[in-house]
Amino acid sequence: MRYEDPVFRPPCEAGSLIIQATLGCPHNRCTFCSMYKMKKYRVREVEDIKADLRQARKLYGSIESIFLADGNTVAMNCNKLAEIIEYARYIFPEAKRVSSYGGARFLKGKSPEGLARLKEAGLDIIYFGLESGDDEVLMSVQKGVDSEGMIEAARRVKKAGIALSVYILLGLGGEDHWRQHAENTARVLNAMNPDFIRPRTLYLMPGCPLHEDAQSGLFREASGETIMRELEVLLAGLRVGDCLFMSDHISNYIPVYGQLPQDRERMLASVRMALENPEEYLGPRYLTHL
Repeated sequence: MRYEDPVFRPPCEAGSLIIQATLGCPHNRCTFCSMYKMKKYRVREVEDIKADLRQARKLYGSIESIFLADGNTVAMNCNKLAEIIEYARYIFPEAKRVSSYGGARFLKGKSPEGLARLKEAGLDIIYFGLESGDDEVLMSVQKGVDSEGMIEAARRVKKAGIALSVYILLGLGGEDHWRQHAENTARVLNAMNPDFIRPRTLYLMPGCPLHEDAQSGLFREASGETIMRELEVLLAGLRVGDCLFMSDHISNYIPVYGQLPQDRERMLASVRMALENPEEYLGPRYLTHL
């Protein structure tokens, strides 16, 4: 197998076969992210990707899921990506899931026919980085898409029949904009009606621009208590249907899991318990890796 390190994937894809269809991220400007700064985005040759899939079959035999890395693999030409997905399904007919990252900037440029082609080929789920539904926050972190663009991209994915898993980034509004970040993120998620909502909590790594802003005082990082208040406002404002809320990341202060809308009050109770016991739940985080 050929990999260009580092390789990133969602936590829920830890047991998956990871195939690099692309390298790096075609946007790579988000000020909070340091993941792909060491790579220049490029699309690998289809035949090289197919060779990796054949080799994986020899090495691992049967596998249950496949994740097509790196960042924003859906930026590829839809026909080429569909060819890769179909071949992956051919080599691993037993696979229950094929997935990829996909950003709004690139998804909203895809035609309905192109996304339908990916679904037909066997793409099951797209992991979508919303981060915030607040336009001021989105602009400040150079996400490249406003809230309406996020909603449009998400609706295209859903219309194609591809499951939508949306990442949000708690703390991205800092101490100064936490409430508008929470309220507008809930608003946009309601318009998207995703299948999964996966919160992460901002943790600034040295080398990313937002870390430098925090060091210089231009950005005031949100405290643990502020982040819990933000999560409380967010959960209270969500009006999505049949959606799994999953705090499946090491960056989060507390695990909050449930099915919306029926588990909202139980999840809110967990958040309020953390707010009532900050010394137990909201202390410093010492993360050696993300």
